Amino acid sequence: MTGETDLGFLLRNMKPKHVPGEYVFCSMDESNEMMVETPLLVFREDEGLTVVIPREVAESYQLEFESTWGLITLSVQSDLTAVGFLARITHVLAQAGVSVNVVSAYYHDHLFVPFTEIEPVMELLTSLSENHSE
Repeated sequence: MTGETDLGFLLRNMKPKHVPGEYVFCSMDESNEMMVETPLLVFREDEGLTVVIPREVAESYQLEFESTWGLITLSVQSDLTAVGFLARITHVLAQAGVSVNVVSAYYHDHLFVPFTEIEPVMELLTSLSENHSE
């Protein structure tokens, strides 16, 4: 099943969903025992692994983190080749002064926003979707 590429369709049907939890970005090397627990996300960089894990897991392993993030999944199935969808969303969030870290997975796009900004971001995304006409 392929994802959608039409920008208008994607914006109208994004259906943002708040995924409960408070997440953190941590850096570690691959030998860290925490890898026994499955992180939500792992990305290998030259400097080490970046993992996105629940805050309580990071605290239990005494891992350092700088900030906490909420997760919003855009429920529309977007194609990885879709053009402009995330640009429009990140532009709206930038205008509102909200930082966002985006992860595009096979079926959906996922937005990590500051944990304290979840409600306003959900309102912005819902409004963008409801008011979009192309």
